[in-house]
Amino acid sequence: MDFDFRQLEVFCKVLELGSFSKAAEEVCLAQASVSERIANLERMVGTRLLDRLGRKVVPTQAGERLYRSALPLLGMKRTVCQEMEAFLGVQSGEIHLGGSTIPGEYLLPAVLGRFRHLYPRISVRVEISDTGKIHEGVLNGVFEMGIVGSRSSDHRLLHHPLWEDELVLAIRSNHPWADRTTVRWEDLSQEPFILREKGSGTQESLQDHLRRIGSAEIEHLRVAATLGTSTAVKEGVKAGLGVAFLSLRAMETEIQHGVLRVLRLENMPLKRVFFMIQDRRRTASPLCRAMASFLIESSKEARRTPLPESATSKKV
Repeated sequence: MDFDFRQLEVFCKVLELGSFSKAAEEVCLAQASVSERIANLERMVGTRLLDRLGRKVVPTQAGERLYRSALPLLGMKRTVCQEMEAFLGVQSGEIHLGGSTIPGEYLLPAVLGRFRHLYPRISVRVEISDTGKIHEGVLNGVFEMGIVGSRSSDHRLLHHPLWEDELVLAIRSNHPWADRTTVRWEDLSQEPFILREKGSGTQESLQDHLRRIGSAEIEHLRVAATLGTSTAVKEGVKAGLGVAFLSLRAMETEIQHGVLRVLRLENMPLKRVFFMIQDRRRTASPLCRAMASFLIESSKEARRTPLPESATSKKV
C-alpha cells in the first residue's frame, strides 16, 4: 500500500460529510473524480471502505480504522506546511474550529471579525454543535480547537478559560412573574419548562449547579419540550411554550426590546465559563497557536468589561 495525502484528504472529507457530492464541492473536484479516487483507494487497500445507505455514506469497519489513522497524518501535513509558511513569513491557510451553540453563535463571530483584520489571509471555518460533539471532534482531530460551555473530565483535553457567562430564567414579558427580579426553585415546579438536549453545555452547567446545592433536581420540573438549540428554546419561550434557563448572552437583543424578561434564582447564582479546548497529545499548528493567543488576549479584555448594561441592570 502507498497512500498519498490527497487520497486521504478526499476520503476523510467524504466520510465527514457523508456525501460524495458535498465532499466534491469541499475539495474542489468533480464528483466523478472523488468517486474514482475512493475506488482507487479501496482497490489498493483490498476492501470496501465506504457503504452507501440510500443517500448517506457511512464507513465500514476498515474505513473507520483508516479514518482514525489518517486524521493525525493530515494534521501533521497541515502543520508542516504552516511551519514552512511561518518560516518564510507567509501567514495563510485555514483553521477548523468547533464551537458549542452560545460561543459559536453569539461570541465567536465578532471575535473572528477582529482576528480577520490582523490575519487577513487566514480563513476560519467554525462548525457549531453541542458541547459533547465538540469534545469528541477535538479528540478525533476533526477540529484543531473547540470553544465550549462546560469542562470535560477527559484528561486528554487542555482547558483554557475564556469568557464568563450567566444562566438566567427566561420568561415572556407578559408572564405573571414579569415584575420580579428573582424566583425560588420551588416555584418552578408548577411552570411548563423547556430544556436543552443532553450534551448541551447549558444543560450540563445547570445540572452541575443543581448538584452542588443538593436540594434541586431537574426531574422535578414539568418538562414541556426538549429542544436542540438555544435559539429554538428562546423562540419557544417567546411563543409561550414554557420558561427556560438560557445564557444571558443569548438574550441581549430580546431584553433590550422588552420581548423577554430574566429572573435569577434566589441564593443560587448560575455563573459559568466558556473554555477553549485542545488535545494535549497533538502539536498545535502555527495558525492554531495564533488563534489561541488571540482568543486568550481577547478574553482578558472582555473580563475587564462587564456584560452590557441592558442585560444586567434592566428592570425585570
